[in-house]
Amino acid sequence: MASKVRLYVDHPLGEGQLVPLSRDQAHYLFGVMRMSAGTVLSLINGRDGEWDAEVAEAGKRGGVLACQAQTKPMQYPPDLWLLFAPIRKERMSFIVEKATELGAAKIMPVQTAYTNNGDRVRIEKLQAQVVEATEQCGGTFVPEMTAPAKLKQVLAGWDASRTLYFCDEAMIGETAGFTGPPPENGAAILIGPEGGFSPEEREMLRNLPYSQIISLGPRILRAETAAVAALTLWQNAMGDWQ
Repeated sequence: MASKVRLYVDHPLGEGQLVPLSRDQAHYLFGVMRMSAGTVLSLINGRDGEWDAEVAEAGKRGGVLACQAQTKPMQYPPDLWLLFAPIRKERMSFIVEKATELGAAKIMPVQTAYTNNGDRVRIEKLQAQVVEATEQCGGTFVPEMTAPAKLKQVLAGWDASRTLYFCDEAMIGETAGFTGPPPENGAAILIGPEGGFSPEEREMLRNLPYSQIISLGPRILRAETAAVAALTLWQNAMGDWQ
């Protein structure tokens, strides 16, 4: 039986496939988790589902795992993106972690007029947190983490067939949730910064033909709370929670 350890590897997975380990991976498995030859763990790579793998070689600077059998097929989330304005580091990490757990297919930091932390986004660290969240939540799909971009630039190249749900704090008190049939060509949720959207941004978003304005209930939510609430409401109404 496989241990509770799940490890992401950037390597093909299949029956009999040998998977080499990096120095950091070897340190984690053999130094931190105290695994040894013959131990079985779970592997994912974001493409081939989940596999049991046995430690074939264990060393301080490397090792080899041998795939045995697939334990979970590849499971893709709904085609749902999360766009959010960067906030303080620890809260931004929370958004990325929870978006992964809640089944976002792509996570996109966007710089808005009132964004205060746009120049301090460390994509490599956030992508590592996406991988860690996928390992811990039992998922097999690793969401894409994009580099920060200005909101206007993102919308300038937007595919108009993808529905954009604009979480507008001005809608406070209105009925929360998502209405209408599920979008046929994918969806995205946009969460603003701690200072909200500027009047110009709000007017622009309201006039986009592919934008739908939604409320998140009777109270103003912090940015990280709004992201979790919106993803939860969407997954329950239109996603894979149905």
